[in-house]
Amino acid sequence: MYAVLWRILPGPAWVRVLILLVLLAAVLYGLFWYVFPWAGQFINPQESTVGG
Repeated sequence: MYAVLWRILPGPAWVRVLILLVLLAAVLYGLFWYVFPWAGQFINPQESTVGG
């Protein structure tokens, strides 16, 4: 999968690395600002069975 992604990106290696870093930052932004808060609604940390 990573080899295919590396092959389809344009430019020399340093441009590809830059594009991949921007894509990684965009994915992390989406996860932290949209996905994790949405999923947090369904997870209740008060229902813990550790400790007694």
